[in-house]
Amino acid sequence: MDPQVIQPTPSLHKKVLLVEDDDALASVYITRFDAEDFEVKRVPNGEEALSSALSFRPDIILLDVMMPKVSGFDVLDILRNTPETSNMKVIMLTALSQDTDKQRAIDLHVDDYLVKSQVVIADVVEKVRQHLGMTPLA
Repeated sequence: MDPQVIQPTPSLHKKVLLVEDDDALASVYITRFDAEDFEVKRVPNGEEALSSALSFRPDIILLDVMMPKVSGFDVLDILRNTPETSNMKVIMLTALSQDTDKQRAIDLHVDDYLVKSQVVIADVVEKVRQHLGMTPLA
């Protein structure tokens, strides 16, 4: 190995791709994940989620279902059927609380399904940590 070549150091920050079309809600999540030492990228629709999954290479994706352009279900289906993204962790974070919606997400191999009205942001952060195998902060 050439000693002149400096290898890039891997980022110690876990990368979260936040797919959320609600600006106010997205802002709250970004602030919290920044405070928890995550690197966050937010996109407002499913179309940008797909391109960002490839370019940003997140450790986990928080995916809303009801969005402009491409729905979260369609995004999840495409992610799971694309070799480069098929193993990415995906948590659906949605207002849809019907069992049929949850079952559809499970059928598409979602890693977790959280209903926005049933969780607080701390719960979401904890779920992300669990799925990434991170120990909780003391």
